[in-house]
Amino acid sequence: MVEVKRRRGESFESMLRRFSRRLQLSGKIRHAKKIRFHAGKKNETELKKSALRRVELQREYDKLKKLGKLPEETMKRGRR
Repeated sequence: MVEVKRRRGESFESMLRRFSRRLQLSGKIRHAKKIRFHAGKKNETELKKSALRRVELQREYDKLKKLGKLPEETMKRGRR
């Protein structure tokens, strides 16, 4: 943990700037962002589940398209 004590006669802004600099140099911010934004890989079971779900959605879409039950907007726009 980064700790900064206020020096005698030091302004708050100066102390805050010193704290920010020490925090940046310590690498704590970089580490926190790395943990927060890094998405781990899916395991094999999750990959299979998502693949099966995509196949099922595709079948349902094709079925509705054949029956003519899709809204006009969907037909014009197409799939993504």
